[in-house]
Amino acid sequence: MPRSKRGVDVRIITPFIPDKKIVQILTRSHYDNLLDSGVKIYEYTPGFIHGKTFVSDGECAVVGTINLDYRSLYLHFECATYLYNVPIIDNIYKDFLRTIRVSKKINKDVWEKRSLSKKIVESILRMFAPLV
Repeated sequence: MPRSKRGVDVRIITPFIPDKKIVQILTRSHYDNLLDSGVKIYEYTPGFIHGKTFVSDGECAVVGTINLDYRSLYLHFECATYLYNVPIIDNIYKDFLRTIRVSKKINKDVWEKRSLSKKIVESILRMFAPLV
């Protein structure tokens, strides 16, 4: 069972303005399952956002550029910093909350109403996701 279904507050922020449109479509192709699992999704609207930040329970955080995919984890030389039980984690969390305030929340009822053509393109691109 996904953690968000167990009462854990899971929030994801993705860019509204993409650097690569195909990557954005692939990302959005996962929204249905995430929303069904209780994950809250936001799209950052002021510009492009690239950094990856994870904060958990106010005591650990990860900040870096690593995508959670095969290429980033095994083939590329991307990096991140793991922080545990240090005061800066509170600042990272506050920055996350500020970012959410300028982001657009994706609502499941609205998301489900996107066009059939978009859903088909998402499904086709997901077959090629490991290559992107």
